[in-house]
Amino acid sequence: MHRAPQLTLPRGSKYLQSTWEKAYQDHRKKVRDAQPLVDTRAPLCLRHLHLNIKKLKLEEERLSVIDRDNYLLLEKMSCIMRTRAQTDNRNDYTHKSRN
Repeated sequence: MHRAPQLTLPRGSKYLQSTWEKAYQDHRKKVRDAQPLVDTRAPLCLRHLHLNIKKLKLEEERLSVIDRDNYLLLEKMSCIMRTRAQTDNRNDYTHKSRN
C-alpha cells in the first residue's frame, strides 16, 4: 500500500503545526472534491449554417426540369404508340435549279 510521504516541517509550536495541518487538510479536501472546469459538451449546432437553402433550391429546380423533360418524352412516346409508330421521314422537297 502506498503511503503519503511525511512532511518535514519544523514545529515551532503545536498551534502553528495544527494550523498548518488544518489548512493543508482543507486544501486536500478541496482538491479531492474539485469539479472539472473544462466544458466537454458538444458545441451548439446552428441550423442556418448546416441547412444550405440555396443548394436545396437549386436541387428542387433541377428535379422540376427533369420531371418536365420526362413528361415531354412520355407525351412523345404515347403519341408514337397511338399513331402505330409511323415515321415521318419523307422529304417532299423538290430540287430546284439555280440556273
